[in-house]
Amino acid sequence: MDIARAPDSETGETSDAPAPPDPVVPPADQVVPPAAPSLGRKVRSAARWSLINTVVLRLGNFATGIVLARFALGPAEWGVYGIAQTVLLVLLSANELGVGLAIVRWEGDARRFAPTVLTLSTLSSGLLYVALFAAAPTVAGLLGSPDAAGVLRVMCLCVVIDGVAQVPGGFLTREFAQGRRMIIDGLNFVLGTAVTLLLAFAGWGAMSFAWGAVVGNVVTLIGCALAAPGTLKYGWDPGQARALLRFGLPLAGASMLALAVVNVDTMVVGATLGNVSLGFYVLAFNISGWPVRIISEAARRVSFAGFSRLAGSPQALAQGFSRALGVLITGTVPLCVLLAGLAEPVIGLVYGSRWTPAAAALPWLMALGLIRIGGELAYDCLVAIGQRRSLFLVQGLWLVALIPVLLVAAHLNGILGVAQGHVLVAGGLVVPVFLIALHHGGIGLGRIARACAWPFLGGAVMAVIILGLERLFGDGRLALLAIGTTSLAGYTVCVLPSRDFLRGLGPADRPHHGRHRASAPVRSTQQDMR
Repeated sequence: MDIARAPDSETGETSDAPAPPDPVVPPADQVVPPAAPSLGRKVRSAARWSLINTVVLRLGNFATGIVLARFALGPAEWGVYGIAQTVLLVLLSANELGVGLAIVRWEGDARRFAPTVLTLSTLSSGLLYVALFAAAPTVAGLLGSPDAAGVLRVMCLCVVIDGVAQVPGGFLTREFAQGRRMIIDGLNFVLGTAVTLLLAFAGWGAMSFAWGAVVGNVVTLIGCALAAPGTLKYGWDPGQARALLRFGLPLAGASMLALAVVNVDTMVVGATLGNVSLGFYVLAFNISGWPVRIISEAARRVSFAGFSRLAGSPQALAQGFSRALGVLITGTVPLCVLLAGLAEPVIGLVYGSRWTPAAAALPWLMALGLIRIGGELAYDCLVAIGQRRSLFLVQGLWLVALIPVLLVAAHLNGILGVAQGHVLVAGGLVVPVFLIALHHGGIGLGRIARACAWPFLGGAVMAVIILGLERLFGDGRLALLAIGTTSLAGYTVCVLPSRDFLRGLGPADRPHHGRHRASAPVRSTQQDMR
């Protein structure tokens, strides 16, 4: 299960530097990175808490999904839920008009313009919900799921709740307060999931997801307001509003395009293949998103704030991006290869034999998941350095190319064709365009290739091991354990040469041995031991 939650506001830390008089919100080019050691400590600490938070919550969602799929809900109910979740995520991408990002992007006292942000966010999210409430039957019918209208109206209450939570949640991320955020998200999960399970076993079907999501988001709003006191204050300043909208609207548009790209396949499958096929596809897509949500989501809670601090130093930004990409890809590739190579036995073992039709699409969706991780990190970097036009170009091109390809692929080859069409467009068209945009932002292809080379080699070795051992051992539980362990060992050997790069160590940081040590500068005992 993957209960929809309000996306985190990508925000950063408060500064005492004075803001310019007009506009009150300083322009992006005035961002000055703080001292590197202080920023590094904050980012590392926040990243650790964020990773722990994400892993724990995703494991909980994973376990809950197994229970629901095995004992309470069938493919048709998952299909209705998939439609409602898709519409919700698209609305959440633009519900606060992008103005919440200003809290992290700009220096100065963010509390000066936070009341205007809160007013704009609440108004826009309220108007979006009213429009969705009126259009819900039409939207559900167009997407091939007329039964989803009621679920849409309930689940999309999260849009309004998220609009109010933008400012207090944003201040937590601005301060890298991921420890407090972990407590809030934990309460969200416990209470929201409890409601979902109770209603599902009581026969509420897909509506159980909707009310669980609403309860979870209410908990998040209350928790963020308590953890960031004094941030839920409404106010209005016309000058601030104009500056915020100039900054936020392009980002909201790019974010909506990005989510449309990820979710248009759900709309296509629902409209062309029906709820049952959509249920299988949603399950496969959710499985393919495990690495994305566990690893990439944790990184994105700090990546935008970190890249924003480095935006004034092109060399530091390029180094930070390449290392972050290397860490993400290194951690993601083995999960993607394992799930792709063992798709059918894993789905049958975890969810039951009635869900095995989902295995056809999973290998291709795992490749898409890997592309998404790199693309999301690149997205955060391009936003941080002000490359908004590049984002529009990439996301718009992606969506325009994707829709006709998916429609044709769905008619030709069902959910397998949709997954293949996704990878074809993403790998053949979008990745090169992202690379060009990053190059214009000062991040060369060489740095990206260095970050990805060893993990990709390890992934190829893993694939060979999995294919060979699966034919030899079969797909029993012990066989899967042996295959997974052996392939992971092979991957580890392949990526060992990149360990210094991933740790951020250069030649001067490495310990010296033998005759070279005598001529090296004197170092402390701790440095030698490291």
